[in-house]
Amino acid sequence: MDRVALRGLRARGHHGVFDHERAEGQTFVVDLVLGLDTRPAAAADDLTLTVHYGIVAEEVVAVVSGEPVDLIETLAQRIADRCLAHEAVQEVEVTVHKPNAPVTVPFDDVTVTITRRRT
Repeated sequence: MDRVALRGLRARGHHGVFDHERAEGQTFVVDLVLGLDTRPAAAADDLTLTVHYGIVAEEVVAVVSGEPVDLIETLAQRIADRCLAHEAVQEVEVTVHKPNAPVTVPFDDVTVTITRRRT
């Protein structure tokens, strides 16, 4: 399985369990690794035979900036579902970063990483 990675996609979202997170929003960062077979696209030099990562990036940003959810686990699942809707994508690893999470001690980042495969 070949991999196409997008790292550091940023979008403002209103996700979280606290009222202030929903009201104020915050920046979320998403990393993706898309698993697919790139051989047909490479052989034909044809974008339609692979995944258009520019479109995937726009769709992921739309999910993050879209309907709020309580958990970044839920957000990661929604992103994975959107990525797997692309015919060429057979699996996806999604990492959602919440660098401004409401944690009361010093920290660098909070992340959730999931891997989903086409069934």
